[in-house]
Amino acid sequence: MPKSSFVKAGRLSVLATALLLAACAPMQAKKAPDSALAQGAKPAAVESPANLPKQELTEQVLYEFLLAEVAGQRGEAPLASEAYLDLAKSTRDPRLAQRATEVSLFARRYDAALEAAKLWLELEPESLKAQQTVVALMLNNGKLGEVRPLLEKLIAADAVNRAKGFLQLNGLFAKQTDRKAVLKLVEDLAKPYPSLPEAHYAVAYAAWGAQQRGRALEEIRAARQLRPDWEGAVLFEGEVLRHGSPAEAKAFYQSYLQEHPKAREVRLAYARLLVGEKDYAEARNQFRRLMADFPGSPEVSLAVGLLSLQLGDLDGAEEQLQQALAHNYGDADTVYLYLGQVSEARNRPDEALERYGKVGEGESYVTAQIRIANLLAKQGKLEEGLERFHQVKPADLQQQAQLALAEAQLLRDYKRYQQAYDVLDKALKKQPKHTDLLYDQALAAEKIGRLDVLEKNLRKAIQLKPDFAQAYNALGYTLADRNERLDEAQKLLEKANQLSPDDPFILDSLGWLSYRRHNLAKAEGYLRQALAAKPDPEIAAHLGEVLWARGHKDEAKRVWAEALKNNPDNEALLAAIKKFQPPQ
Repeated sequence: MPKSSFVKAGRLSVLATALLLAACAPMQAKKAPDSALAQGAKPAAVESPANLPKQELTEQVLYEFLLAEVAGQRGEAPLASEAYLDLAKSTRDPRLAQRATEVSLFARRYDAALEAAKLWLELEPESLKAQQTVVALMLNNGKLGEVRPLLEKLIAADAVNRAKGFLQLNGLFAKQTDRKAVLKLVEDLAKPYPSLPEAHYAVAYAAWGAQQRGRALEEIRAARQLRPDWEGAVLFEGEVLRHGSPAEAKAFYQSYLQEHPKAREVRLAYARLLVGEKDYAEARNQFRRLMADFPGSPEVSLAVGLLSLQLGDLDGAEEQLQQALAHNYGDADTVYLYLGQVSEARNRPDEALERYGKVGEGESYVTAQIRIANLLAKQGKLEEGLERFHQVKPADLQQQAQLALAEAQLLRDYKRYQQAYDVLDKALKKQPKHTDLLYDQALAAEKIGRLDVLEKNLRKAIQLKPDFAQAYNALGYTLADRNERLDEAQKLLEKANQLSPDDPFILDSLGWLSYRRHNLAKAEGYLRQALAAKPDPEIAAHLGEVLWARGHKDEAKRVWAEALKNNPDNEALLAAIKKFQPPQ
């Protein structure tokens, strides 16, 4: 059985950003006396420290300098970059080489920036800043093999900041695609420092990037042995363990917290792991422990509030969300969005509307407006709710799609299938390759008998997104439901199940396909598993039909009756009951 989808509402390095900021600062030059220039006197040589050239401020040098500065002030960064680089080469002044590097970075002329930085380093070989800049630019240009001698020199020369340097090392390699080469380089750099925990950390990080989990664990544990109370290393080990075995990561965090109960970041990571594993009750306990140990944290109050909402503790959710506001949580819009959900859960629609109305035009705005539209519809103001979608001005294409999907869903809820189809059709004209729009229009197309559009859209969605499990499922279910091309349906549904194992809707589709193929025992097995995972009325309708076909009529009636309690108006459920239990 297919289900509806819903879409939620060149970066520079830190070093490069710092250099760009420096490039914006005007270069200070000594100004020659106006009288001397007016009289045409020959300028005297600029007095320089021993490491600077004895450079005469000739008319040509002054002209090129002014040309570079004026070009920069007029926004002609490439011209300024070229002029400064020429000036640095002709004067061999390290200050101008540095300036040429900075301006070339600002102009995004990375080859020129590297050329200027190498000149700067040649002229000032002991300059730490020049060495760091050349390293960053070499790596940015993919010159991993050439950078090792410089890195070795940097690490050896700076004993005071050596540990910090190792921690920053892997950030330099973020753009490198050959992760094994990065690991080899980091290993070589770390080898002379076996007693430095940060060196082991750097190797562990590089090993993790190279997908060598065992090596990563070996090195991070060596780092922790050298520095047992280092929370950063504990967090890294926990993350590596989580990717392999959440249960193993859980036991690791528990053991560490028994010995270090005040380890705030580790407890926070443990609580987040519990949320990921849907152990909401224990996660809330951990967040409450954090609240007790570190009172007044708005982030912790928000986390406890959201977990309380997830667990149905509306009073606890209200209290903690209000605490987050009282403690000046940085994103008040998010808090008001969740407070609105608390009001909805309490069946206080007017209060919910008021809270959603406080959400400003940020990341949560579109989601709040969608909730307002749905609340208005529930209050019998469907047209007003639909109008709300047209009043929102989306900030980007993602928000456009989000609004179209939400409006179409609301229209489908009220059986306005043609309008839903048209809304999605209009959105697809602007974003013809948006897979969620294609998928949802396919569902709307089925309701108005446009099975040609359904199949075309789903095949296109699969082509664009080969791991789109629900698209395989929807197409496979449709073929099974129509009792057509069952071999093809089998392949589609097996692919869906491979991509998303144990998904209850895919299990339902496999059960329905088995029913169409008269394999009732297999169908019953799939459908029982699906209904146990998701008490959905359509799954209940299918299971009841299979049970009836197997002669288990009383159990079929019980399944239908149980589903009817919470879904009295479900069309598929009512149709199944009417088919086998026509009114007397």
